Amino acid sequence: MQTIRSFISIPITPAITSAAIKIIKTLKPHDDGIKWVPTDNLHLTLKFLGEVDNVEIPEVCKTIRRVTETIEPFELHFSGTGGFPSAEKPRIVYAGIDDPSGNLVTLVSGLEKQLAGLGFKPEPRDYTPHLTLGRTRSNSRRAGSELVDAMAALGNVNLGEMVVDEVHLMASFLDKAGPTYQVMDTIELD
Repeated sequence: MQTIRSFISIPITPAITSAAIKIIKTLKPHDDGIKWVPTDNLHLTLKFLGEVDNVEIPEVCKTIRRVTETIEPFELHFSGTGGFPSAEKPRIVYAGIDDPSGNLVTLVSGLEKQLAGLGFKPEPRDYTPHLTLGRTRSNSRRAGSELVDAMAALGNVNLGEMVVDEVHLMASFLDKAGPTYQVMDTIELD
């Protein structure tokens, strides 16, 4: 058996990607050790699964379909920047997401519950909709005050809106140049 490093995500539109790239370019001069997400890898992660046995992939796909069958396409609004665990001491820099329909949170909650039944560990924290832009290079490190100030200046920047009409099961391959992603399955919302 072979394992595949896997995650569930929503692809973002070229317009949102372009807006996110502008934010990264604005923040980069102040980054103080942030590893920025490569342009080609920007996506909205719903659930990181880790190493999954290739024989389990079909059951994961069925589970995603079960969770999404009652969810219609929905709109998301991207705006502002923030950080985890806090905007004042971020280890993760993100663009904020408004989920007016609540479908994104419902989708993630359903995935957490259903995938726990397959043995995938549930996230200990409540889901906060966000688009990861970068991370500190060490878990113990936090971004410096110059980056925090630059993020605060972008607190209300509008990145745009998009309609979510599909979910992807992704494979992640790690090499020296960083991760590369491949779509293993596309689940359409209708």
